Amino acid sequence: QVQLVESGGGSVQAGGSLRLSCAASESIVRIRVMGWYRQAPGKERELVANILSGGSTNYADSVKGRFTISRDIAKKTLYLEMNSLTPEDTAAYYCNARLGLISPTDYWGQGTQVTVSS
Repeated sequence: QVQLVESGGGSVQAGGSLRLSCAASESIVRIRVMGWYRQAPGKERELVANILSGGSTNYADSVKGRFTISRDIAKKTLYLEMNSLTPEDTAAYYCNARLGLISPTDYWGQGTQVTVSS
């Protein structure tokens, strides 16, 4: 079982930047997919970005060009660099790790709040 701990959330003004971190309890090399999701009040949780074990990345259209997902395998940490933040980015951000291929299992962090004021 993988434990995930997010950090780096906070309050910023529109146009600002934040970097989220997600520390894993074990090596992330074998994790098939790691990603960031977010959930705003009254809305469903949505994928923000993910990175596959081979290093390829995917982004939601709403964050392309502004957010960058990356990982440091040695530090067992996933990152989300967020630039040009807007109030629409306000949400709780969750780290996700998906293990297994045939019967994948999802692990989630506790979430970190990002609030962007106009």
